Amino acid sequence: QVQLVESGGGLVQSGGSLRLSCAASGSIFRINGMGWYRQASGKQRELVAAFTRSGSTNYADSVKGRFTISGDSAKNTVYLQMNSLKPEDTAVYYCHADEIITMTMPFKYPEVWGQGTLVTVSS
Repeated sequence: QVQLVESGGGLVQSGGSLRLSCAASGSIFRINGMGWYRQASGKQRELVAAFTRSGSTNYADSVKGRFTISGDSAKNTVYLQMNSLKPEDTAVYYCHADEIITMTMPFKYPEVWGQGTLVTVSS
C-alpha cells in the first residue's frame, strides 16, 4: 500500500510564505508525475503546480512567479514553496501522484491523493 502525507499548512498573513511538503511512503520503485492541487470552499479542485511524467513543471497562471515546486526523488518527497500569499490562495492543498510504481503487488497505483492540508491566508 502507498500513501501521500502532506504537511506545512497553516494560517499566514497576506504577503507571507509557507512551505508544503508531501512524502510518499510504501515500497516505492518510481513515481510518475507528482504535484499539488487545491480546492477552495465552493470551488472545483484545480492544479497548482506539478512535475509532469517527463520531468517538466506546470504551474497555474495564478501562482506563476510566487510558488515554486521542487522535489527530492531519493526521499519520494515533493515541496511547494509559496511566497507572496494572497487571501485567494486560501484552500485545502492536496498532493497528487499520477502513478506510483511499487516493488510489491499490485505494482502500480494510479491517481494517488493525499488527505490534504489547509492553507489560510488572512488579509
